Amino acid sequence: MTQPTISVAIRELEKELKLRLFHHEKNRISLTQEGEAFFKRAEAVLKETQAMVSEFSSLGEKEIPLRIGIPPLISTIFFPSLYDRFQDQTGLPVQLLEYGSVKACSLVQEEKLDLALVNMDFYNIDQFNSHVLMEDSYVYCVGRNHRYAGEKEVSFDMLRDEKIILFNTDSVQNETVGSRYTAMGIAPNVLVYTSQLYTILNFVRSGSCGAFLYSSLAVNPRDFVQLPIRPEITSKFGIIWKKGVFIPERTMKFIDFIMKHPNVTIR
Repeated sequence: MTQPTISVAIRELEKELKLRLFHHEKNRISLTQEGEAFFKRAEAVLKETQAMVSEFSSLGEKEIPLRIGIPPLISTIFFPSLYDRFQDQTGLPVQLLEYGSVKACSLVQEEKLDLALVNMDFYNIDQFNSHVLMEDSYVYCVGRNHRYAGEKEVSFDMLRDEKIILFNTDSVQNETVGSRYTAMGIAPNVLVYTSQLYTILNFVRSGSCGAFLYSSLAVNPRDFVQLPIRPEITSKFGIIWKKGVFIPERTMKFIDFIMKHPNVTIR
């Protein structure tokens, strides 16, 4: 800049602020007390501006992954086909994090997850935006040498003294199954809580216990029997995301993908 341009800028700034920022003396100028305070504040603002530009420029260079919460057993049904097709279509980075439905909903509410794939049978589902993907029924899975392996179906009365396996305690399944036991006045005899299908099937294979699973889970019919439960228990599965907040473009792309391609969610 030329000196006249700077002089005009200073006069305009002083006029706008209605303050005198400089002492004008012969061949030199110096800051007034107000000018000193303004200068310090301006320096801080410029540093913060530079830091902000630097931070957001780096974000543009490295795309933030979409954070999706998935309960372990539900992911067996829905992934990896859904994930693969979404990647092929958009190329967006995705980070999958395993949580039970109850915990995943809490993390969505805290904005630590962008969205979650969950069992939607929990009491505060209306607090979220949601989209149903499928409905599934519970079955009671037993080994081929279990005493109920030859039955057509099971009731909770038949399970009164039965050792059972349940999902982890942050699972909606626990609440659903537990409410049925409570309605029958029965205390469930829980052998183990786990979210790992491999662990569940290893226990069940022995024939000494059974497990509540979803009918869509693929288990080897040579080793296991899936018995319908009477009265029937069904659950809806879908995606949820937080209400009343700005939804990033990457999250909306996944939501749109799910809504336009419902068949990718079924095995």
